This record gives sequence, C-alpha cells and structure tokens, in this order.
Amino acid sequence: MFHAGERDKMDVTLSPDYTPTAKEEFMNDRMLEYFRQSLLNWRSELVEESNETLLSLQEGGILEPDIADRASIETDRSLELRTRDRARKLIGKIDSALQRIGDGSYGYCEETQEPIGISRLQARPIATMSIEAQERHERMERTHRDD
Repeated sequence: MFHAGERDKMDVTLSPDYTPTAKEEFMNDRMLEYFRQSLLNWRSELVEESNETLLSLQEGGILEPDIADRASIETDRSLELRTRDRARKLIGKIDSALQRIGDGSYGYCEETQEPIGISRLQARPIATMSIEAQERHERMERTHRDD
C-alpha cells in the first residue's frame, strides 16, 4: 500500500496489451497504473459527453408551434438533464477512486479491507466494496427500507 502522495511520484509504463491478472501481486504498480488510466479515460469520456449535452441544452428555446413537438423536445431535454446528472455523480465517484489510488486504499473493500478482486474492478472500477460486502449492504438497505 502507498502513503498519501506517493502514488503521484511513480513512473510506470504499461504495454498496450497489459491486463491485470490474479497471478500477480494485488495492486502492484502496474495494476494501479492500469486502473488509474482506465479511470482517467472514463472520466474524460464522461466530461466530453457532458459538455456536448450542455451545448445541446443551450441551443435556443423551443420554437415548435406544435404542442406534441414541444412536449417531445421537453422530454428529450429532461432525459439529457438526467443523463448529465448521472454523469456528474459518476465523475465524483471516479475522482474518489483516483484519490484512493493516490492514498493506497484503492482495490480494497472499505468495509472489510480485503481485496475487492480484479474482475469486479475491471467491471466496475469505482467499486468500494467486495461483492460479498456489497450484497450485505444491499440486504441491510432492503431490510431497513421495508420497516
């Protein structure tokens, strides 16, 4: 594990075909760099999409005389706003994951401190809990929600 700021000092070069495996040391320098680059690329894509949505929303008012067309345009804009809000929340989670890479806690369950697992992180690089801990958490939420 790294100490705060230590991750920023490392210079790791990955081959283009590198993919983390369970055979290597968990969260070694190459693996951390792989996930850091994945998160940064994902963040960049979300920011670009969000900017495009913003530009689309800023394009003039609704000038359609037909009420059905206006309603359709309003529905589209509402959907774009929800999508933009979802992207904003995801960017926040990506930023938190990047912070965890920096402080050395990335890849470890925030509940159990056990490794989350490479396949889970590849599927959801912003994961903060192991599958088992996440399932327990969701069961508890359902139980308390039903009360």
